[in-house]
Amino acid sequence: MRYEDFYRQSIDEPERFWGEQARLIHWDTPPERILDQSRPPFRRWFAGGTTNLCYNAVDRHLAERGEQLALVAVSSETGITREISYRVLYREVNRFAAILQSLEVGRGDRVVIYMPNMAEAVYAMLACARIGAIHSVVFGGFASHNLALRIDDAAPKLLICADAGMRGGKVIPYKPLVDAALAEASQPPPHVLIVDRGLDPQMTRVAGRDLDYARLRAEHMNAEVPVAWLESNEPSYLLYTSGTTGKPKGIQRDVGGYAVAMALSIRTVFDIAPGQVMFSTSDVGWAVGHSYNVYGPLIGGATSLLYEGLPTRPDPGVWWRLCEQYGVRTMFSSPTGIRVLKKQDPGWLKKYDLSMLKWLFLAGEPLDEPTAEWITQGLGVPVIDNYWQTETGWPAITLMPGLDLKPVKFGSPGLPAPGYRMKVIDEATGREAKAGEKGVLVFEPPLPPGCLSTVWRDDERYVASYFSHFKELLYSSLDWAIRDADGYTTILGRTDDVINVAGHRLGTREIEESVASHPAVAEAAVVGVKDELKGQVPVVFATLKQDAGDGAAAVAQAMQLRVVEQLGGVAKPSRVYVVNALPKTRSGKLLRRSLQALAEQRDPGDLSTLDDPGALDEVRRALERGPDQGS
Repeated sequence: MRYEDFYRQSIDEPERFWGEQARLIHWDTPPERILDQSRPPFRRWFAGGTTNLCYNAVDRHLAERGEQLALVAVSSETGITREISYRVLYREVNRFAAILQSLEVGRGDRVVIYMPNMAEAVYAMLACARIGAIHSVVFGGFASHNLALRIDDAAPKLLICADAGMRGGKVIPYKPLVDAALAEASQPPPHVLIVDRGLDPQMTRVAGRDLDYARLRAEHMNAEVPVAWLESNEPSYLLYTSGTTGKPKGIQRDVGGYAVAMALSIRTVFDIAPGQVMFSTSDVGWAVGHSYNVYGPLIGGATSLLYEGLPTRPDPGVWWRLCEQYGVRTMFSSPTGIRVLKKQDPGWLKKYDLSMLKWLFLAGEPLDEPTAEWITQGLGVPVIDNYWQTETGWPAITLMPGLDLKPVKFGSPGLPAPGYRMKVIDEATGREAKAGEKGVLVFEPPLPPGCLSTVWRDDERYVASYFSHFKELLYSSLDWAIRDADGYTTILGRTDDVINVAGHRLGTREIEESVASHPAVAEAAVVGVKDELKGQVPVVFATLKQDAGDGAAAVAQAMQLRVVEQLGGVAKPSRVYVVNALPKTRSGKLLRRSLQALAEQRDPGDLSTLDDPGALDEVRRALERGPDQGS
């Protein structure tokens, strides 16, 4: 079917469209009503229908593909690979569900999961879904305070953790962080279930509270736990995202709408059919990890490759070696991950047989054109940018090779996905922006299936955070965007990442794109720094490729000239600092606000998610020695 017809039906006839898509999953009780939007901006999809995420991801595949690989859990850190069939996954999930029930976890109870990318994290998520418990996966490695905040908001019945994770060959103990978080939390759970990987021999246990997963698993080896059939709009999981108030927002996802969105997107967006292999490099603690490491591929009857490790360890070819070994069809990663590889020998891209690889999807941050061009040429496969948020749960703007692939335009994630009634709105006037005009990306309600249903236990915050920015009832993405004459959208960055230079509003993304277009630049971050005369000025922090050739000063000067040539003198970076590394979170996002704070001699803020503390020290030293090029 043509994309235009598919999308138009989803907008013009949403109940008919989503009623047809609902057939992609199993319902124990069919929906009584496809869409109930009697209380906007809230909406209820597939009201009255009962289903279960675990049943759709595991049980229903047993008859046809019980011996097929469901999950391949690879750790380049421990050197262990575990190949898990759908039948084995079914058995492990039942054992885990029985453990949960033995600890009096039931329907509607919350379970916090604090683990790295390992098979037991997937078992735990699916076990919660099986019995109707609400899981909240917290990114492994979050500092204890961040974990405590999420514990207090979710008020869990149980916390599940690993003894430790590993990164770059270094063991990262998790249990001390859990202990500190529970000491700080006002609502600590009565039990902690520990999956001991043997990585932290110094791990201590609290008697009566801390329980051993291996021992309890042995007690439930033959368990058969019935599926809890949930009404479509009951909560399935919580995923916390940062809030402007300092209190994280618990993004609440439903059951039926999410299952349908996963079943639709895995086929039409990611072009994955039953039996094929998808490799997402995300962490299970993030939205991509939930949707396309776990639920999406498994609901689609595919094989999911779960990876713990760096893209450069043991060498920069590890991802591509896995693609060859398991015949990966669709890979999903981040622009940051590709920029890390961009600094390595490009020969690694050609070393392995990637004839089975058809698509590389990238999301999580804007994809700059130089990086898109580099990886497209290196792999020889289409690279598809796609835009979404923790709140949407699946791509809101993308191309759809599983349905009808439209031309790729570097710099743009593409066209709206089914059900997303998208507009670009002029912030000042509230009118819809014309083609080529910058505005705020918004979605008209009702939001499609798969999107958040509310903020956990805070409907008022849901409305205030997302639907109160314009007179008209619109979901604000809080992202700047431009749509071209063909309807392609380009994301320009957050509305709060705007640099105001002498009255001129400049998006950091625009300047970063220009700087990164220099052939010697591997990665760049642009921040607005206070200036007595102009209010703010753009400041660049950049890393160079190994074969950059020219000295740092020459490249820094060339960056400035390129910005002037492409964007005009008003956008010229005031200062350029060439550094060996940029500070990032463990999920790969640049800590731009910390860079801005350091440049303004302020406290860089919460650094609990910092991947490499040495990168921040590198920035401090660069600021002390002075810019490689200043205006």
